[in-house]
Amino acid sequence: MRIFFKIIQYIYSAAALLFFLFIMFAVFPIVLIAAFWGRVRGGNFVYAICRLWADVFLPVMGIFHKAIYEVPHNRNIPYIFVSNHNSYMDIPQMMKAIRKQPVRILAKAEMGKIPVFGFIYKMATVAVDRTSPASRLKSMLTLKKYLQKNVSIFICPEGTFNITGQPLKEFYDGAFKLAIETQTPVKPILFLDALDRLHYKSIFSLTPGKLRTVYLKEIPVNGYTLNDVALLKQLVYTKMEEGLIKYKASWIK
Repeated sequence: MRIFFKIIQYIYSAAALLFFLFIMFAVFPIVLIAAFWGRVRGGNFVYAICRLWADVFLPVMGIFHKAIYEVPHNRNIPYIFVSNHNSYMDIPQMMKAIRKQPVRILAKAEMGKIPVFGFIYKMATVAVDRTSPASRLKSMLTLKKYLQKNVSIFICPEGTFNITGQPLKEFYDGAFKLAIETQTPVKPILFLDALDRLHYKSIFSLTPGKLRTVYLKEIPVNGYTLNDVALLKQLVYTKMEEGLIKYKASWIK
């Protein structure tokens, strides 16, 4: 019986991959046109397309998103959104979670090398090679320019997938340094079910089901200086860790 369900899961995952690719090729000509509109306007349009992509793809595959707001969310100001990270499902989940406000993702540069997808990816993200100090500096300068245009930033401060069995991995400083330098509030969000829907070990591990996002209370940075980066980082870490425990995140051992 277990083998039977595994075969069904492979067929379901393969169908999802083909459907994903079909949508990608369908929207690619539109993204090409948007490329002529500039990084801000064109990028915002690409995000709208990607959100529609997620709106179609997820429910067709039996994956249903639910947003949980612990406090009211003000979409009229830019934030630095930070989330936990343990699945490739995090990106479509982010597209469902952050709505009606412009945003850019700080993302891995190597993903931009994938044909077709890479072009869309570059239009919708700020790419960074974490091994290159020059790339990290350039990406931070680009993120600051977006914030000046009231475009929010989305960063996974763990950097890579959390495979520790703990609520979170150790955070990098970048998101919190950026928040202080630009005096932009930090908005922690929790992705609760992404790992259950798609395990990081295999793209053929996809399963239907719920996909919950929790918006925690924003953390203002008024009065913080660069000497307080570690303090802010620990505060955000603690709030997110407490939230993941509260909502019983499935990967916590």
